Amino acid sequence: MPLPEPQERSLKHTREVSFHGYLRTDGLWDIEGHMSDKKAYFFKIENERSWDIGEPIHDMSIRLTLDETLTVKDIAVAMDSAPHGECPKAQLGMKKMIGCSIMSGWRKSIDLNLGGIHGCTHLRELLYTMATAAIQTIPASFGVVKGRPPLHLGKCLAWDFNGEAVKLHHPEFVGYQDKPKV
Repeated sequence: MPLPEPQERSLKHTREVSFHGYLRTDGLWDIEGHMSDKKAYFFKIENERSWDIGEPIHDMSIRLTLDETLTVKDIAVAMDSAPHGECPKAQLGMKKMIGCSIMSGWRKSIDLNLGGIHGCTHLRELLYTMATAAIQTIPASFGVVKGRPPLHLGKCLAWDFNGEAVKLHHPEFVGYQDKPKV
């Protein structure tokens, strides 16, 4: 069902975010994220620069290379457009994410390594969501490991441990949140 008809309005800003997941020939996985921000009008930051209509103010990409355990093996960053001269320096700390897992604690790892003035808000936003793209890409992330449920169970209404989808597809995990964790 589409959104209801909006009030009369005019477009001012567009943020586009995309993710792509790839299996590499060496058995590792690449997850690529891209973000761009564009204004629907001429935009200027005093004493810095200006952007024409539709010209990206933010144009940033990240490639995470992961192994089958969802551990970061490498990271590459490109900031093709950023609003301030200091922004590209935020790329320098991104290698701190190598060795981190996108499993439990991913956001905490990002905040610890790249939070506040040690990173870039936009790069952090991409990284947060790249974990979801990786889980959608890497088949092993859906598998059962040591009696634990696949990662997507218990994370949304459809995959409620007491819901119909779990009863149908993963009956061994019905009521799992009530069971002691192994």
